[in-house]
Amino acid sequence: MKVTTKGQVTIPVTIREKLGITSETEVDFLQEGDRIVMVKRKDAMPASRKFKKLRGIATVKMTTGEIMALTRDV
Repeated sequence: MKVTTKGQVTIPVTIREKLGITSETEVDFLQEGDRIVMVKRKDAMPASRKFKKLRGIATVKMTTGEIMALTRDV
């Protein structure tokens, strides 16, 4: 495997599937002597799930248009 000019590498699909690494998974790189080890972050939550527990609990009875109007300059 080669590193691109942007410093990127492709993680093989078999490894991604085995470790549950998706496009939003955060990883860290650790140096161990002359080796670099990539580890999946356990404490990071993918952006798509950060607000999942809040979905559907809004109590404001406004339309999307009304809410957007509040964010615009009058």
